[in-house]
Amino acid sequence: MAILRSSPTSPFGRKVKLAAAILDLSDSFDVILTDTANPDDPLRTDNPLGKIPVLVPDSGKPIYDSRVIIEYLDLQVGGGAIIPIDPADRIRALTLQALADGISDAALLQVYEVRMRAEAERSAKVLAYQADKVARGLAQLESDPPSVDGVLTIGEIAVACTLGYLDLRFAGAWRDGHPRLVAFLDAFAARVPAFETTKPRP
Repeated sequence: MAILRSSPTSPFGRKVKLAAAILDLSDSFDVILTDTANPDDPLRTDNPLGKIPVLVPDSGKPIYDSRVIIEYLDLQVGGGAIIPIDPADRIRALTLQALADGISDAALLQVYEVRMRAEAERSAKVLAYQADKVARGLAQLESDPPSVDGVLTIGEIAVACTLGYLDLRFAGAWRDGHPRLVAFLDAFAARVPAFETTKPRP
């Protein structure tokens, strides 16, 4: 059985789990709880960068990061399921994923700045810089929100995971002023039951 090294709170690990659920591949791997801060965790053998998620197939080399894992999963069902084949649709979906992942990265860096530095060592400038990325990204998404009508792509999946992470780590503060994104997330959750079952707990 393949394994997925991840953490329940990782937006990127959740993205892989949601993609697998939509592709009906959830039973193709076991999820192994991973501690990125533990130097003895097998994660660092499978991914020298020590980052999650990592998919370790039954045979073959470990696969990372989330975007590559999802490409792999999409190919397992023949390709074109959540990563469109049509060039225009493909670029739109991948660009949407890039925007969502960038927001998640900026949010994670804010969390790490607080978690990994003593209060006196934290940089207000760094926190503000990353928070501004999140604000700009959300403004872009609010102006042109994704839709759950039609075939779901990795773009919509990534946005849902990012908004879920902001709910978890920033108490849903993003919801004020972003009604179209709130409506999108509600519709996504209604269409994809795995969004609730993969919901991380504080």
